[in-house]
Amino acid sequence: MQNYQVEPPEEGVYEWTVSPEKAPDKPTYLEVYFEKGVPQSINGEKMSLVNLILSLNKIGGENGVGRVDMVENRLVGIKSREIYECPGATILLKVYQSLEGLVYPRELSHFKQIVSQKYSELTYYGLWFSALKEALDGFVKVIKDKVTGTIKVKLFKGNCVVVGRKSKNSLYDFNLATYDRGDTFNQDFAKGFIGLWGLPTKVYSSVNREISNQ
Repeated sequence: MQNYQVEPPEEGVYEWTVSPEKAPDKPTYLEVYFEKGVPQSINGEKMSLVNLILSLNKIGGENGVGRVDMVENRLVGIKSREIYECPGATILLKVYQSLEGLVYPRELSHFKQIVSQKYSELTYYGLWFSALKEALDGFVKVIKDKVTGTIKVKLFKGNCVVVGRKSKNSLYDFNLATYDRGDTFNQDFAKGFIGLWGLPTKVYSSVNREISNQ
């Protein structure tokens, strides 16, 4: 397994997941419901968090979802080839991030990605009880209250694809997003915005062009 140039064998490596090639030829659809950031049910069936994760592990594994083959950086800086299988976590992460993208405004959504990366690092480095991790907990506790809704995914031969979204906190406005005639966005705003948005770049290019010509 240490030879990262070779595909890992099926036997003795994977216990939870079937090979994507041997997964069912028909997709499996799941709807996961969250309330204030906590998963509550699968396909309308409410269950405890532990049982929910176990169910996603089983269903995801049967569809070949959640295999990871990667070269990672250990805490001491050594690179290591690691193989994981995490079907339940893969599905949960996919649906949670999709729901976040629906209910968070742009800047919060972008900053949450930075927080998630740092949170993962602190966890991997064994700094779960650090001051920074505690501070990030406070941030996550505040923003997760908006994460309520249902995400539908399709599991098929190793893939987990979001195919539907629903939330009372959704910031998606069809009348603003559509390109049809029913669009309520005033397109006249675009011309002025484009001019202002590009002005700093235009000035920078102009100044540097003059310097280059001297």
